[in-house]
Amino acid sequence: MTDGKSLDFRIPSDVQYIEGVVGQVVERCQALAYSRRHTALNVPVALTEALSNAILRGNGDDARRAVVVRVEIDDVQLVAEVRDEGTGFDLLACTEDSTSAENLHREDGRGLFLMQKLMDRVERYTEQATGGNVVRLVLHRA
Repeated sequence: MTDGKSLDFRIPSDVQYIEGVVGQVVERCQALAYSRRHTALNVPVALTEALSNAILRGNGDDARRAVVVRVEIDDVQLVAEVRDEGTGFDLLACTEDSTSAENLHREDGRGLFLMQKLMDRVERYTEQATGGNVVRLVLHRA
């Protein structure tokens, strides 16, 4: 699972696994003295959103499908890649400003917005080898 700098997980598409994955990533960030804000807010919220989107949207909440997570953490930055078995999506088209008047009362559509506010960079691509959908989160240590 780990080589000292990376954490690798393969979990079924079941939300019960999110907390365990996020907890281990936060622990690694704490060990590397990431800021309290990063370990209490930025990392857990953004990673939870990425995992829940992969499970519920990418894999359609189908426990037979898997989510693969690879997190590289060092004293400079965190790079987390969350891969599902879905077909992908247009990151820009799917990100809506949750603070705009027309979105204030919506119960969905906030995950991508939150990830982009809490991380330094959010990217989406299709993995060529497997065809899986990948969301990459990048956070620079402050």
